[in-house]
Amino acid sequence: MTQDGAAQDGAAGGGAGIVVDGHGIEPLGPATWPAFADLAERHNGVWGGCWCTWFHLYPDPPERRECGNREFKRRLVEAGRTHAALVMDGDEAIAWAQFGTVGELRNIHHRKQWEAESVREPDFRITCLFVDRRFRRQGMAGIAVRGALALIAAAGGGLVEAYPHDLEPGRKVSSSFLYNATRTMYEGLGFTYERPKGKGNCVMTLTLPVLDPTR
Repeated sequence: MTQDGAAQDGAAGGGAGIVVDGHGIEPLGPATWPAFADLAERHNGVWGGCWCTWFHLYPDPPERRECGNREFKRRLVEAGRTHAALVMDGDEAIAWAQFGTVGELRNIHHRKQWEAESVREPDFRITCLFVDRRFRRQGMAGIAVRGALALIAAAGGGLVEAYPHDLEPGRKVSSSFLYNATRTMYEGLGFTYERPKGKGNCVMTLTLPVLDPTR
């Protein structure tokens, strides 16, 4: 059992065997691209047709503009330059949590502020969550993050940053607008609040030990 409560069996070999609250977790890769693509296509490419590419786009490469977001994302997957934990319901992906290194995901919101205020660059950052509309308000965002943490631990662990929405008490916001969930959700997963970021987001951190594949 990992620190975040995910059962694990052979995660260091690519993520197979990770189960969180009864849902299998699979890493985004060539083998799981069809499931990821089906989820994105069921929601018109998500976030206005982004295909979960926006956080990669600093700078925005000419290749992306030439081939479009879907194909650009597919090429990143084939090259191993984009990472996510997919929450599975059978063979169907129903949620994801995008994660990666700062070098892989440079284009965060409020980037200049983050660069000016950061003391230490994290080993990994979690930048975007998405849940199939049929499964929202069922805890899937938290399951996706826990799956991402299990994959990060298998990849070496270290300092993990996330940038959730820091909502005022009692304020209701549609989950479709919360691209990185909420501060309270991350607090429930063991993250520590560090500082505000922009007008409505914040920086939160968790130090994750290396996963011992023999346990």
